[in-house]
Amino acid sequence: MVKPEKQVRVERYEARHKACWDEFVRQSKNGVFLFYRDYLEYHADRFSDCSLLFFQDDQLIALMPANQVGETVVSHGGLTFGGIVSGSKMTTTRMLRVFSALLDNLRARGIKKLIYKAIPHMYNLLPAEEDLYALFVHKARLFRRDVSSVVVASRKLPLARSRRRVLNYAQCQGLIVSRTRDFSRFMAIAEANLQSRHGGRPVHTAAEMQLLANRFPENIKLFAAELRGEMLGGVIMYESELVAHGQYRNATEEGMKLGVLDVIMDVLLNEAYKDKPYHDLGNSTLGNGYILNEGLIQNKESYGARATVYDFYELDLTM
Repeated sequence: MVKPEKQVRVERYEARHKACWDEFVRQSKNGVFLFYRDYLEYHADRFSDCSLLFFQDDQLIALMPANQVGETVVSHGGLTFGGIVSGSKMTTTRMLRVFSALLDNLRARGIKKLIYKAIPHMYNLLPAEEDLYALFVHKARLFRRDVSSVVVASRKLPLARSRRRVLNYAQCQGLIVSRTRDFSRFMAIAEANLQSRHGGRPVHTAAEMQLLANRFPENIKLFAAELRGEMLGGVIMYESELVAHGQYRNATEEGMKLGVLDVIMDVLLNEAYKDKPYHDLGNSTLGNGYILNEGLIQNKESYGARATVYDFYELDLTM
């Protein structure tokens, strides 16, 4: 006879939980360095944290990074994706209990809406989509789907012919590509590009990127191309166990003419991260995923990347 599982207990994160939180993320089947408290809290002044821990028989079985905006909880507003972090012992039945406890806890606190940013499957060390089934059971609505472009190392597609021509030209220019810690110079390039093209600013400041790179030197790395000592472009990489994700890709006007991003991408795909299962070139959509930037995604697909999705769910807790 199968012994029934005990009730799941929910606790709101406090500083005293930091050690057990980080250790659970480290041993989880779908956690990444973005979920460590030192990453979540670098912008604590911008987000009202309401992260949750789930216990059963006093054993920690799941976590959820989260912040609160009015009567809405988001998992997590400062991250590209969030959702419930779990270990290898998480089962579908247990996840349903975790979700029931989660929703009861939120309703008891007067929360009326949950925005759930699902963890894409390529980050999972083991299958970890029990939460997607729980969302379905609770009638969550898929309201946003971003399209990102990913190169799969074991099935790498050839570069587009036009991309090969640019790369061949760029490789003849004497560019030097290397890892650097000069985030200040690179972020100045990124800021100038965003300002001139879109009138915006990068999500991170140079100081924030330097802080995060200092905290996570094995996960956050800047690769830049220089010519005669001048930085002409670079890519900031966020590295997890299975995925190398390009957080920023920017070049100066001269760098664009010389094809520096192609030289950097060649180094990343065929040297620095040649053994990484997935290389994510980033999102190409706007307007909750309904607007596709065709020029941008075609550029990424010319490297042999193909589409994967980042899904966002909304759960009305008043029903």
